[in-house]
Amino acid sequence: MSLSFRLVLLVALALTGCASVAPLDTVAREPVPPPIIRFGVDTFAFPNESRTKNRGKPDLYANYCFVMARAVIQFHRFARFDPSAAPLTSDEYASRVRRVISRVPWDDPRPPSERVVIPGYASLYELSRAQEPAVKAGLGSALWTWVHWTNWRVVFPMPGAQQERVARETLAELRAGRAVQLLVTNLPRWELNHTVVAYGYRLGDNGEVEFTVYDPNDPRERGRITFDRDARRFNATRLHDTEPGPIRAFRMYYSPLL
Repeated sequence: MSLSFRLVLLVALALTGCASVAPLDTVAREPVPPPIIRFGVDTFAFPNESRTKNRGKPDLYANYCFVMARAVIQFHRFARFDPSAAPLTSDEYASRVRRVISRVPWDDPRPPSERVVIPGYASLYELSRAQEPAVKAGLGSALWTWVHWTNWRVVFPMPGAQQERVARETLAELRAGRAVQLLVTNLPRWELNHTVVAYGYRLGDNGEVEFTVYDPNDPRERGRITFDRDARRFNATRLHDTEPGPIRAFRMYYSPLL
């Protein structure tokens, strides 16, 4: 391994989080908390679409996985739905969505009085099903998520210690009631360069940690990625249109730098 590559790897390890985190075995033995978000309620009704599988589709909504995953967390923390209130126009709904996603995703959840009110609907799922064009307009462009400066992490192999730290931090965040957006990849294969939101977990019979995730590509089924504690690596257990197998995972949008 060259000196320059080692330096880059050290920087990458530093950027994945330096806070003290409880050992994985300690966290895994604690009682499992309930899921943080409700799939099919606090998630979008429409998918991030595949560009290669929808060639020629005029209203293609592709390459928005990072926007959608981040927005699920932003809506969970900063929005409040009021189904009894009078509905708005499409333009007004788009404006409310823009207000929600203008809040940085690493901020603490707001109390009800400080949240953006979404009238006329009971949940993000209902809103995005009934007002799909307005919601998409409010979510805006995906350009900056494509060029986010931490995306370069996917090109490097990461040691088991770093992946175990990601698993520990994700468990700690879930236990604290905070969903975690993860960048997942199986490069050098071109099958998976994607993002999901971990919002729950369970311990498998063999000791693996099974994270339940929202996959923006699939609004109908919960996804699942697994951390193999012996191999110290993540696996794509059930992600939309992805062959099960080893992946690498990194946290996204949890600080001003990351």
